[in-house]
Amino acid sequence: MDDARLPAHIEALGLIRQAQAAGGFGTVIQKGERDAGTIIVVLTENGTNTKVYERLPSVDGSRNWSLSRIQDNEKPREIDEYLTRRAQQDRDSWIIELDIAQGERFIGLTPPPA
Repeated sequence: MDDARLPAHIEALGLIRQAQAAGGFGTVIQKGERDAGTIIVVLTENGTNTKVYERLPSVDGSRNWSLSRIQDNEKPREIDEYLTRRAQQDRDSWIIELDIAQGERFIGLTPPPA
């Protein structure tokens, strides 16, 4: 397992800056533990097609991005409710939102086909 993990605050702010440099918008929804907090990324495109990704530990000890939620237009509050629950469960987590097309590229994933 690699212990040389980037501090959470640097990674969170770096993701926001990358999105902004590419013409998008990024913001911190919840500040977590400065160095070791979990990162939760909310990706949206002009406020639609919202997806939530979390980096979760895998069996081999690595930490990989995993899709946790996709916006359901029939249940518009579902993602907000999920983020509220996650924030309550893990107060050390960082929740950041990136509003930009193909936001998955900023977390090293290939965007899903349109």
